[in-house]
Amino acid sequence: MAVIKIDKKAFFHNIEIIGKKADGLDKVALVLKDNAYGHGLELMASLAQEAGLKKAVVRTQDEAKLIESYFEYILVLADIPERVENKMTYTINDLESISQFPCGCRVELKVDSGMHRNGIDITELKEAFDLIARYELKLEAVFTHHRNADALSSEWFWQNENFKEIKSQASALGKEYGFSDLRFHSANSASLFRHSSFDEDMVRVGIAAYGCLEMDSSFGEIDLRPALSLYADKISTRILKKDTALGYGGIHSALEDSKVSNYDFGYADGFLRHCSNNYLTPNSVKLLGRISMDNSSFESEEKTLLIFDDAQQIARSAQTIAYEVLVSLSRDIVREVI
Repeated sequence: MAVIKIDKKAFFHNIEIIGKKADGLDKVALVLKDNAYGHGLELMASLAQEAGLKKAVVRTQDEAKLIESYFEYILVLADIPERVENKMTYTINDLESISQFPCGCRVELKVDSGMHRNGIDITELKEAFDLIARYELKLEAVFTHHRNADALSSEWFWQNENFKEIKSQASALGKEYGFSDLRFHSANSASLFRHSSFDEDMVRVGIAAYGCLEMDSSFGEIDLRPALSLYADKISTRILKKDTALGYGGIHSALEDSKVSNYDFGYADGFLRHCSNNYLTPNSVKLLGRISMDNSSFESEEKTLLIFDDAQQIARSAQTIAYEVLVSLSRDIVREVI
């Protein structure tokens, strides 16, 4: 089976940079949803605690329960709990869901500032506060999400202006309804690094912490380091004769006699099939033919082969983004810290 190696020094390096940019680690909430972007949920929660982080963001209640011992605060983005959990806060994504939260539940209200995905409309703020008070929920924060912070466009400024108006109205409503100590947050990884002076209450950092943040080059270089690398073990080696076709569909034909080895990493493990016959490893080893379910062939005899050490590189071959590469990695692959 392939193995994933997590570079602890790289992760700590990234967190240090993020903490300085955010004006303190106490403002940093690490996004650990979807198996910590493929890095391993509990493993990364443990490293985050060691790095000094006390806040986390997850997608589900199940994820939150697995890591609750590592953090003081956990924001759950998508689930509604059956009972009150003292350490966790839950996201209100629309008006209809408010009545489903248990009395006394800690909640954060998501407001749409331009993403047009989840979150109430700004015109619904008054109604939302009224319902939250009526169902006796504990509103702690109001937040939003950027849709294009990594690109050179005016949309980031436009959404910030929208959120400024949201904060103004929410602050007034908070005083009216008895939620006077509201927190506000909007920044994701890309948004954080566009701020010249970060002044929000919290930043939700995902891809930057894992070292794979991609932004328009005009924003300058950010010294983040990929924390994840993947190695595969050799299954077999054979001589591929000249003009012999290899693998499913025979899309690779040998130009000359060559040694080819099969390695235990395929599309069932997260090796995106679009890379077939179109990928070079960081050490310039060529992938040959179509990726199979459980294995893939390379022009190599190495016992253990480095497949990638930067998800951005393999993402370009797959014509996708680093996020998809990382979250596609099978949970069954062993992950170890180096």
